[in-house]
Amino acid sequence: MKYRVENKNTKEKTAKEPAYMQLYLQIRKDVVSGAYKYGSKLPSKRILAEESGVSVITVEHTYAILCDEGYVESRERSGYFVIYKEKDFISVGDNEHEQKQDEYDIKRSESHATETTIPYSVLAKTMRKVISDYGASLLVKSPNHGLSELRKAISAYLARSNGIQAKPEQIIIGSGAEYLYSLAVQLIGKDRLFAIENPSYEKIRQVYTALGVQYECLKMGRDGIKTEELQHSEATVLHVTPFNSYPSNVTASVSKRNEYIHWAQKKNGYIIEDNYGSELTLSTKAEDTVFSMATNGNVIYLNTFSKTIAPSIRVGYMVLPEELLEDFQKRLGFYSCTVPVFEQYVIAALIESGDFERHINRVRRIGRKKSGYI
Repeated sequence: MKYRVENKNTKEKTAKEPAYMQLYLQIRKDVVSGAYKYGSKLPSKRILAEESGVSVITVEHTYAILCDEGYVESRERSGYFVIYKEKDFISVGDNEHEQKQDEYDIKRSESHATETTIPYSVLAKTMRKVISDYGASLLVKSPNHGLSELRKAISAYLARSNGIQAKPEQIIIGSGAEYLYSLAVQLIGKDRLFAIENPSYEKIRQVYTALGVQYECLKMGRDGIKTEELQHSEATVLHVTPFNSYPSNVTASVSKRNEYIHWAQKKNGYIIEDNYGSELTLSTKAEDTVFSMATNGNVIYLNTFSKTIAPSIRVGYMVLPEELLEDFQKRLGFYSCTVPVFEQYVIAALIESGDFERHINRVRRIGRKKSGYI
């Protein structure tokens, strides 16, 4: 395959993306389309640099992102090899790679939420501006699904940050993940069998138990729920935390996320994607979400601002596939929004001003330096 990278200094055209991102998008397209088959070797860094007209460092950056996202893997003294598999991963005889992966000990980790808290000066400035701009309107009751200002801001942010194309009306605002779990359960139906990761965040179990939901726990492997666990599951709803699942710290590879999607399609079921803290990946590019990868409208996406702004900000949002909007409105549209309008305006202002994304980028840079990523 030949790759062409437009340099920002070329006269013929101004590059809209950095060179490493242009190269990443082209190679990813070839991997996903099957131009590079599973197990095939990618060009060496030197050869790819010469062919595309970029530096070896740029190629290294491109390959690092592809490795982070699970499209390829680096093998010492051998090069980079494709590990992405598009076809149904849980079909009989197609889990050899999964079976060969060694078992590993899951280590517990402590939460360091305070390290990611937005600077108080930024938050205080924004709060003062919101009070000044909106005045007495802050005392008005919120629309049931949340303020249109916040839903529009989140819609635009999701499109910029991780490729989720969702209209504002698909977004439901609520006071944290636990509340949104309960809405998702009521929408999908309590009569279904749910499946959750083992180990998983304890509050997921507690909420489902409190709601009277039957669930089973599926063991985790090195890149997500084990294939054999999915094969034998009787569940029709899968609750997953693809990025840095707590307490295992496991991030599902792009192949595993595709496996989840195929699993739900075969079951005629649903996936609840709990993407808590995903913005804080050490990669220079946000993780691909299951929601953005799925095409049949069976994924419900959840996230909150407790990790990215402050633990005291108990505000989350749920993104529904368009296919479920009418059903949600009929059955659950009467629920009042549980978040005060003041907090909603503050978060909308943080996103629209760029302060929110600048904060996230700053935290990610610090994390990469601490980890030796850069």
